[in-house]
Amino acid sequence: MVNIVILTGAGISAESGLKTFRAEDGLWENHPVEQVATPEGFARDPDLVQRFYDERRAQIRAAAPNAAHKALGRLEREFDGNLLLVTQNIDDLHERGGATQTLHMHGEALSAWCLSCDTRHSWSTTLRDSPQCPSCGDAALRPDIVWFGEMPYQMDRIFDALSRADLFVSIGTSGAVYPAAGFVQQASANGARTLELNLERSAGSHLFDETRLGPASELVPTWVDEMLAGD
Repeated sequence: MVNIVILTGAGISAESGLKTFRAEDGLWENHPVEQVATPEGFARDPDLVQRFYDERRAQIRAAAPNAAHKALGRLEREFDGNLLLVTQNIDDLHERGGATQTLHMHGEALSAWCLSCDTRHSWSTTLRDSPQCPSCGDAALRPDIVWFGEMPYQMDRIFDALSRADLFVSIGTSGAVYPAAGFVQQASANGARTLELNLERSAGSHLFDETRLGPASELVPTWVDEMLAGD
């Protein structure tokens, strides 16, 4: 049975109108990343951080999955093998595109994490007004986002899948943010074939067996068709 691990990044959601994480000027939505994507930034100005993610949440809810998300949902449904879809994205467009087993290694914007009781809750509205945790009643909810300096989620599961992968596919990633940027080397070291689907060459393109360049909404459906035709 063929084992596939797919990693997606901001490029797959850019065609749905969601901006990539960090612009060339080092800002995210006009904010220094250190202000809105670090534990220190949250401790220093929690209201700013909560407002920032309230806005991201609203943007995500207004966006729609594109052809690439839908193609990966189809692959999950129809592929006769093992498939792990890992995303660096905090949106829910994979799920709305039909994927049911997506692993969000950097957390989810539509989730809130209680720092008092360590529970997580689906959350689509504001956190700025310090709502109570549905589990414990404390007003200690923060965005369920992995910030710089924090450990991405489920790394043991990801590395286990990479160790058994026959094919590793990276879609819409910069190849510059670790630990995800090292997944291609991890997969290659264990004998997997590696494929990059990206709008332009990434920082790690030279590490892949094959790179295909173009919009994700075109490349991904074509590749999924190829995989299912040969399944």
